[in-house]
Amino acid sequence: MAPSKTIVKLRERRDAATLGGGEKRIREQHEKGKLTARERINLLVDPDSFEEFDLFVTHRCTNFGMADQVFPGDGVVSGSATINERLVYIFAQDFTVFGGSLSKTYAEKICKIMDMALKNGCPLIGLNDSGGARIQEGVDALAGYAEIFWRNVMASGVIPQISAVMGPCAGGAVYSPAITDFILMEKRNSYMFVTGPKVVKTVLNETVSTEDLGGAGVHSSKSGVAHFITNGEEETLLLIKKLLSYLPSNNMEDPPYEPTHDPIDRACDVLDEIIPENPNKPYDILDVIHAVVDEGEFLQVMLNFAQNVVVGFARMNGFPVGIVANQPKVLAGVLDIDASVKAARFVRFCDSFNIPLIVLEDVPGFLPGTSQEHNGIIRNGAKLLYAFAEATVPKITVILRKAYGGAYCVMNSRHMRADLVYAWPSAEIAVMGAKGAVEVIFRKEAQDSADPKQTLLQREQEYAEKFANPYTAAERGYIDDIIEPSRTRFRLIRALEMLANKKDSIPPRKHGNIPL
Repeated sequence: MAPSKTIVKLRERRDAATLGGGEKRIREQHEKGKLTARERINLLVDPDSFEEFDLFVTHRCTNFGMADQVFPGDGVVSGSATINERLVYIFAQDFTVFGGSLSKTYAEKICKIMDMALKNGCPLIGLNDSGGARIQEGVDALAGYAEIFWRNVMASGVIPQISAVMGPCAGGAVYSPAITDFILMEKRNSYMFVTGPKVVKTVLNETVSTEDLGGAGVHSSKSGVAHFITNGEEETLLLIKKLLSYLPSNNMEDPPYEPTHDPIDRACDVLDEIIPENPNKPYDILDVIHAVVDEGEFLQVMLNFAQNVVVGFARMNGFPVGIVANQPKVLAGVLDIDASVKAARFVRFCDSFNIPLIVLEDVPGFLPGTSQEHNGIIRNGAKLLYAFAEATVPKITVILRKAYGGAYCVMNSRHMRADLVYAWPSAEIAVMGAKGAVEVIFRKEAQDSADPKQTLLQREQEYAEKFANPYTAAERGYIDDIIEPSRTRFRLIRALEMLANKKDSIPPRKHGNIPL
């Protein structure tokens, strides 16, 4: 039986609407090595699961001849879908329509699915490819951005929000991704900046390329804006799926469990020999992480930024955990401004979404110097302290080697209410290293002695025997147990099982005043 005229008309209009800006602009998009908005969604979500909303919405602008330029959908594709059978809400900006620029109705489409995601407790994914606000609409476009920003803030810590930058993201457009939990950028075509190269040239007479100003390389290694960098769009979409596999749908759920064949009691014999005899010699903390987690699989976050601290997701006996670890092979694992902020944000995310925290500590202190002090190491280091102190999820620390000074306190010590603190036999817990401590304490004695060098050396050995080990801290109950490195995986999993039903709270308040 032939369909009725009304059905035929609907199908024709639907087909025309799905072409976005038309076949010519779709070809231009492909020539740039970019997929269209719908192609991206289809690659990301489960087959035939995408339910589109507002396909026929059009802008209402009549300025500057805009009444004659109308495209159904108005530059953004939005709706719901499933990813690995879990419901998500998604919008994808369509660069083939007015360069993806945002209008008031375009913003309303995004706001609609943001509201739905929040009401239904589901992750929100934004695929960004936009030149910014639609200039012809003036303040209406700016109002649309502000409505999106407000919803980003209201959803923060309630549902996971993930932003993929797959083309330009300029001007006010950058602030919605900036508020979300994770930003992914692909190397070839994505960039983010508040003001572009032309404005920089006009205002500062500075010549800079788009890539050097706001490319993926810059934001993944220098600014810390991007959490992940990828080699292409398909890799970006696959990484979103991977990231979601560690996250609950909302802050009232537990993270998703995945069965593993990795034995709980698998010995990690390599760890018994990983700490060098020379305390100043580095090793790679990633070797420790890969040895203890399920199947050696670790999703590192902000890989290229502040590499002296490592953060990311893994599983222990099938359950997701967040890992924060000092990296001895970069700046000896010290905490500086960037590392502190990087780790603090990750800790707060994990705490928001019920993901237990494992801290692997080998930290000689905070990075000294005028640059760090003048740029706020006190304020920024306090952010990490604040994040650990405020977190109520299970928190377990393993001190591998150095735990010196204020950095010992900040890295989830017992005094910051860590639930369990373990130490390897190689752990050194003190105000500072033996050499530096002795030069302060016994400087006058050495000066008055017949052999100052020998006096300092003898005192250094005495200090090391007293503090360059975990036993003094263990005697005071600051460490729960001193464990063999090869047993670290087993002890962590047992600890997580024991803490699975942990309930903790902080004093009632509107919100704290983190030292931003």
